[in-house]
Amino acid sequence: MHQLIDDDAPLTAEAIAATLEVGLAPSALAGKRVLAIIPDGTRSMPMRLLFRLLAEQLGATTTRLDFLIALGTHRPMSAEAIDQHVGMSAAERAVRFPNTAIFNHAWDDPATFFQPGVIPAADVSVLTDGLLREAIPVALNRAILDYDHLLIVGPVFPHEVAGFSGGAKYLFPGIAAGAIINTTHWIGALSTSMATIGVADTLVRRVLHRAAELVLALRPITLVALTMKGYDPHGLYIGDIFDAWRAAARHAARLNIRWVAQPFRRVLAAPAIMYEDLWTASKAMYKSEPAVADGGEVIIYAPHLTMVSYSHGAILEAVGYHVRDYFLAQPERFAAVPGSIRAHSTHVKGVGTYNPVTGIETPRVQVTLATGIPEALCRRINLGYADHRTIDPATWVGRETEGLLYIPRAGEILYRVGAPENEA
Repeated sequence: MHQLIDDDAPLTAEAIAATLEVGLAPSALAGKRVLAIIPDGTRSMPMRLLFRLLAEQLGATTTRLDFLIALGTHRPMSAEAIDQHVGMSAAERAVRFPNTAIFNHAWDDPATFFQPGVIPAADVSVLTDGLLREAIPVALNRAILDYDHLLIVGPVFPHEVAGFSGGAKYLFPGIAAGAIINTTHWIGALSTSMATIGVADTLVRRVLHRAAELVLALRPITLVALTMKGYDPHGLYIGDIFDAWRAAARHAARLNIRWVAQPFRRVLAAPAIMYEDLWTASKAMYKSEPAVADGGEVIIYAPHLTMVSYSHGAILEAVGYHVRDYFLAQPERFAAVPGSIRAHSTHVKGVGTYNPVTGIETPRVQVTLATGIPEALCRRINLGYADHRTIDPATWVGRETEGLLYIPRAGEILYRVGAPENEA
């Protein structure tokens, strides 16, 4: 594994270029067809720089160097958004890098998938410590079969479902079919985000790595993982998909987990504008929930949000947001709802209880939307509402000792009570 780390100063473009040159060994990829799997616009990383460097270093000697956007189930990026994402227009790319193309993952088209294998139910039971016992079909984008070598390029942050993002997560859910997406997300929900986020060895991560082994049996994979402070890269790890990811996750824990002495009564979490709907912006809740006191409140302050979900809005508006036990107590009622949607619902609502006799649902914290989503819809989906025009974030700054926390650009820094040595 090759790595470049500087906790104090952002990595320079020159240093990143030099590390890529050594870590990727471009001559070893000469004459090969290479597919780089990259994030969409909801992840912070120097995508423009990485695209240019990869295209310059590999494009001239590889037969093909294409880029596949790992959408998971996010909405596809438009041509204009892709141009902005990689910092170069399609016309310019066609001239400078004629053997390169960029594609969206077609997560909603079954014809684009193939199945390299199945994780047997007995193995799933072992991997999940008995939490789930059912076989998981492993299917993903068949485009990978058109290439000789795969690159996974993306950042590593604390993550509500897998513990940390990055690595094999760019395969599942990044370019995967529905079965493994739904199952792994529901495993994460059963574990709860509170117990999962910011932990490297999670039940979901074990399943993801087992699924990745099926892909590795077909194609070699090199991981290019970054760790970030805000918009700036502070770590670059190149190598084995498992080892490089583990090293990046350790670094991400140091950079992206903030430990506080006491929980807060209220949090005003303002997600970045790169999150286009509540589906993605709800990271503001996930990253702050562990630092909120029982009975406290998380306000997702995002005036720019007007949609619950571009991809899943209709079903989410019908199901609403509920604690995990609400779904567990009514399995038949929600059997047809995909596991990823149930998981998102309960991750946003947070930890809590449900009494099936009384029908009373008791979340540990209140989640309030101060967004462009209408009040009637907020109430209908079982979330609180506040008029964002009545909130001035400036009045929240510097009030931590009062139990109030303001998180600008929320969604990447995880807040936890305690100290690093207490981390699982």
